[in-house]
Amino acid sequence: MVQGEYGYLPEEAVCEVSEILGMSSADALAAASFYTMYSTAPQGKYVLDVCVTLSCSLMGGEHLLGYLSNKLGIGVGETTPDGLFTLRAVQCLGSCGKAPVMMVGGRYYDELTPEKIDALLEELRKNR
Repeated sequence: MVQGEYGYLPEEAVCEVSEILGMSSADALAAASFYTMYSTAPQGKYVLDVCVTLSCSLMGGEHLLGYLSNKLGIGVGETTPDGLFTLRAVQCLGSCGKAPVMMVGGRYYDELTPEKIDALLEELRKNR
């Protein structure tokens, strides 16, 4: 709920939630920083989670991650200056048979190619 409200998990909010749940703030902050579904820093409107696990890497996932990085002008873990895109490398998205895979806003995009990525980025830019 906190991430939905702020777009990320500010440390103060995580500590407040830990008090409500009766757990230490250190444990709550550790959980918030461990799971890729949570972010402890502001993110772009669209978070591009590119799978780099073995299946996706063998099918070009690492190449597509580099392609996105060059196309957007940002590194992994960074956000475009306009605040539209955040690029992340993640472990298995559970769609190995359709590699390489990327998740954006909870939606999977599979069997990716540079052309499919270009079309997706164009669509997302239109839907600002």
